[in-house]
Amino acid sequence: MLWRRYAFQMKDEGKDTFYNAMIKRDPKPTSDTSFILEVDNQVQIDYIQPSLSDLLGYLRKELKNYDLSVELALTSNPDEEVKFQTGKDKFASLARKILTCTR
Repeated sequence: MLWRRYAFQMKDEGKDTFYNAMIKRDPKPTSDTSFILEVDNQVQIDYIQPSLSDLLGYLRKELKNYDLSVELALTSNPDEEVKFQTGKDKFASLARKILTCTR
């Protein structure tokens, strides 16, 4: 829930790249306190990296766990099906499937 709340704060601040990266995939745990957020490309990493400490500060404070860490990594499969966040995302995915089936 805190992850989503922070993502929407980023959207409100006009940081759509950060917002999109945060909601596209959930962070993957590598241990009890370490997580990896997979992103699609190096541009996202370069954009998000400077703000990552703010995200960590927010999560650590809210969860009262100062051992948390989040790393960024390029996804090995950027075209993989990801969970939907909005009706627009669902529509776009269904449209792609329909176009693929009719060809």
